[in-house]
Amino acid sequence: MRLGVVYSIITVENKQLCEAARVRGAELEKINDSDIVMDAHETGELGKFDAILQRSSSYSRSLYITQYLENAGVPVVNSYAAQRLFGDKASTSFALARAGVPTPRTIVACSPQSARKAAEQLGFPLVIKPVVGSWARMVQKLNDWDAFEAAIESREEMGNVWQKIYYLQEFVQKPGRDIRAFVIGNEAVGAIYRSSPGWITNTGRGGSASGCALTPEMKELAVRASAALAGNGIYGVDMMEGKEGVMVHEVNHTAEFRNSIAPTGVDLPGKMIDFFMGVAKR
Repeated sequence: MRLGVVYSIITVENKQLCEAARVRGAELEKINDSDIVMDAHETGELGKFDAILQRSSSYSRSLYITQYLENAGVPVVNSYAAQRLFGDKASTSFALARAGVPTPRTIVACSPQSARKAAEQLGFPLVIKPVVGSWARMVQKLNDWDAFEAAIESREEMGNVWQKIYYLQEFVQKPGRDIRAFVIGNEAVGAIYRSSPGWITNTGRGGSASGCALTPEMKELAVRASAALAGNGIYGVDMMEGKEGVMVHEVNHTAEFRNSIAPTGVDLPGKMIDFFMGVAKR
């Protein structure tokens, strides 16, 4: 089999995935997304792969490259459909709500005026997030109208049009932690708690990871929020424990896992490669 991994930078996770493939007698050919040229009329060298693992750090590059590969008949993990859905927080929230998956109340607005109406409906405190982004960048908790007006004004001055899609969400009072569950194929294989003294618990922003024993309810919820919506793949499902129970607030289609292997006790890169190689053999 000819297998490849598309990447932006060689991260710890990408090294671990390449090593897991090597242990299984396979090689992941490294493909830098900066070097890819996509001819709409030719499949080129990329069309010769049996499967591609998509690990690009760029959402926009990832979408175009994956669409190109799938048009050439190459299976990609994760698929274009999964990336398109889960790379956009608004699309994710719409899909979760439509599927009946417990998720924080979310309102999306397209102007400062409609965003103010949304804030009135949600009440303070509330959370504002970019619809596209990771590592909790520009995620803010807004406690009052002064904070709200400052956040809206700063976004209106930005050149990025995506920052002017106002994604507002109720603030969920969680117990100093949230949950990252890993779904591989259609199975939730493990999870961590991400804890922090502040309200942002992302490990990339200083949160600490510890093991989380998934309950049957949490396993079912993680699969229903990811694989059941977008097909089997490799996902990181972020959940919160609120007053009304566990709810899903995000699904990650290119999840980081370097800090999760030890706390879960699960060979995450190994399981990911086993799933990926299974896709390639179909």
